[in-house]
Order: sequence, then structure tokens, then C-alpha cells
Amino acid sequence: MKRLVGALSVIVAGMALFTAVQARRIAPRTSVSADAPLDSAMLPDATEPLVPQISAGEGGLVNVRLSKSTPPSRDLPEILRRLSDGEAGTYIREIFLQRADNNARWPDRQLEPLRVWVQPQSTLPDFQPSFPELVRQAFDRWTRAGVPVAFTFVVDSARADIPVVWVDRFDMPITGRTRWTRDQYWWIVGASIELALHHQSGAPLDAEAIRAIALHEVGHVIGLDHTMDERSIMAARVRVSDLSPLDEHTAQLVYSIPPGSVAKP
Repeated sequence: MKRLVGALSVIVAGMALFTAVQARRIAPRTSVSADAPLDSAMLPDATEPLVPQISAGEGGLVNVRLSKSTPPSRDLPEILRRLSDGEAGTYIREIFLQRADNNARWPDRQLEPLRVWVQPQSTLPDFQPSFPELVRQAFDRWTRAGVPVAFTFVVDSARADIPVVWVDRFDMPITGRTRWTRDQYWWIVGASIELALHHQSGAPLDAEAIRAIALHEVGHVIGLDHTMDERSIMAARVRVSDLSPLDEHTAQLVYSIPPGSVAKP
């Protein structure tokens, strides 16, 4: 009898394990296409503060392509030392959690500025002539934060490294979208931004909203991801209109180390 009970227990346990494994296999998973946005900024209601949506980070949302870029010079002990010395007052670890412990950045471009084309006008309703200048100011603001990347604004979109275009609205509660491309070394080699003129509901966005959304999206362009700290322009739910010291110090730290893995061996 004891043998029979023991055998039945083994069978029941095996069936439970099989069921759990099958449930794990068929459980629904959130999926995105390869060209999905890195980030989507959302403003769900015209009466609410600026609220950029949480980014999914690297997970398939960033294009990757092989390049002939110069491999970065890497000294992992020195990289880890710089992170240890500089990470206080930053959200760098939150970024690495979203990037599987990798740092993404542009090469230094102070002497060779990145070319940005901002769509100068639009026939879409509620477009204001001041909006392109607000976007240009957002790029300049990040350079003034100490990032060794300069930007120059071109009139020919075909020559741009970073095009910025206007859309009427998105078919989801978002108001901005950033995509970028990195290479095998984690150098960022391309980016683009879409900015909406309206909430999904159709309510127009004003100049203050456009400026904050642009600052948030340019932060993604230079390699930052979201933070849970709501004092920051890169917060998942942004309620500020300018960079915080956290944003500035994080960007400076990102650009103080080479791209690639920061994981300890």
C-alpha cells in the first residue's frame, strides 16, 4: 500500500511539473517589431502634467548593425573605478539594468558635430512656427550639460544624422518617439525623433509640452534611458521642464567611459 501511495505521489508531482512547464511555454508574451521605438513619450490627457511613457529599453527596440567604427579602447578595471567614483548622484545603474550592463553612446563629436534636421514647417493643424526652435534648444541644452557631442542644424534632410519630424498624433497615448541604431561596439551610429502635435485624444500640445518632450527624446538620442526619479527629465513620468543635476551628471558619466559591457568578469 505504501508503495502504491508513493508511486501515485510521484505521478501527481510529475503531472504538476509538466503542466507548469507547458503553461510557461504558452503564456502570452509582450512582443514588438524590430523597428519599434526606443521610447514613446505620452501625454494621456491635456489637463495632466507631462508624462513620458516607460521605455522598453534595448530589448529588440534598438536597431543593431555592423560598422567599421574604431573599436573603443577598453580597460575594465579603470571603467569600474570611474563608475564607482562617479555614480553617486546619477541613475547610471538604472540605465545598465535596461541595457544588460552595457553603455551606449556616440563617439566624441565636438569637432565634428552631428547634423540635425528639424522639419521647419508643417501643414498639420496646431503647428506653431516656434516649435522647431524649441527642438534646437533641446539639443543645445544637452551639449551645455557637458556631453562631448555638438550638434549643427542643416537645411537638407538627406544630410542629417538625426532627422526630427512632426506627426499629427500617435494611435496610442504617446506624444514622442525616438529610435536609434548602435553598432557591435555599442557606439550609437544613428537616430531619429518623431514629435506629435496632439494628444491621442486630439487636444493640441503647447510650447511648454513640446519643449519638455523634445528634451526627453534628445536624452534618448544621446544614450540615456529612463529613471524612476521624478525630478529628472528622463523620468518615466516626467513632471519637470528642464534637466536636473541627476540628468546632467548621468550624461557626463555615460560619456566618461567607453561603450560596451560594464559587467564584472
